[in-house]
Amino acid sequence: MLLRVPLLPHPDFPSMFERIEVDVTRFAPRLLGLRYFLFGPLDALVLPPVAAMPERRDELWKTTCFEAFVRGEGAGYTELNFAPSGDWAAYRLSGYRAGMENAEVANPRASWKPGGVLAAEVELPLDGPWQLAITAVIEERDGRKSYWSAAHGAGNPDFHADAGFVVALPG
Repeated sequence: MLLRVPLLPHPDFPSMFERIEVDVTRFAPRLLGLRYFLFGPLDALVLPPVAAMPERRDELWKTTCFEAFVRGEGAGYTELNFAPSGDWAAYRLSGYRAGMENAEVANPRASWKPGGVLAAEVELPLDGPWQLAITAVIEERDGRKSYWSAAHGAGNPDFHADAGFVVALPG
């Protein structure tokens, strides 16, 4: 199953980028594929240096970072962060911004391709249907940051809020 999901910038944080689209694929019961397509002046984008050996790293969201928040049945959700450097992060939260700890995920991979495409795959310990919030933080060379999501709630950007969990993947 493949879904094309358009992301929108938060209205309070405009961007010079035209749009972001994300292809979301559930390859198997536990394998999630994400392909982010960034359209706009790529030379204006702040990109972290490519990691020789990509690894788990905190605070990727402080610069250009592509994210997904995944919840299955029951309480809690998993936050996934993928940097154009290849570095990644995965956290398990017990509830809204609560009980955060490193999540055990298998084979996380992310790669940045010239032309503004980030491809990421990860195996998650979730069964059944999933709900996703697909998001991105884009940093531009002039210091401006924009916050992109498939849906934004009222107020400041909040990727953890229920309002963003609008992408459904059946079991």
